[in-house]
Amino acid sequence: MKKIFLLVVCTLLALPVMAQKKKPAAAKSTPALAKAENITVEFIKNELYLFVNGKGKKDTIKLKSYTEPAKPASASITVFTAKGVKLHCISWTENTVTQTPERTEDKTITYTEIYNLASKGKAFSNAQTTTKIKEIQYLDKLKNASQTVEKNRSEGLAFTLNPNGDVNLKNKKEDKILIYNASSNIYQDSKDLKKK
Repeated sequence: MKKIFLLVVCTLLALPVMAQKKKPAAAKSTPALAKAENITVEFIKNELYLFVNGKGKKDTIKLKSYTEPAKPASASITVFTAKGVKLHCISWTENTVTQTPERTEDKTITYTEIYNLASKGKAFSNAQTTTKIKEIQYLDKLKNASQTVEKNRSEGLAFTLNPNGDVNLKNKKEDKILIYNASSNIYQDSKDLKKK
């Protein structure tokens, strides 16, 4: 009798557990890397997108595709006006570290793109790479004595957005100013515009 009673109690306790339905999994929302006004930069399935939420519709601009291990580290959106036109400066960085027993390279690539979202056109694009190198250099052939050397290497042009909407691109060899040309919706070298 005790065995039957225990069997009935166990069955009654197990029924509510078996009858519960699984809750549907909530849709994963990807956190935005950057937000400004009605614009977001999001990383979804190895793709970096710029989303513009308008009146009842959502425009999408694909910024970049990535391979599996790489992805953007950070992003920013700057809203500004150049020549009376509202523009959006989208910047994002990628960081990769390459290591060997004797050398470490920490590479940061900064991408900058300027969009005129009213015309859905890209007005400017730039990429700059900064690499911090740390390596062990041996002072003799038998590798008894060594020293650690640190170097910085830059490739491309450093980007600066001026308050008036002009763009300054600079490195050791050159320094140029680009001015927004509203009629063609692109940034042009100030020297070229003065010739016209």
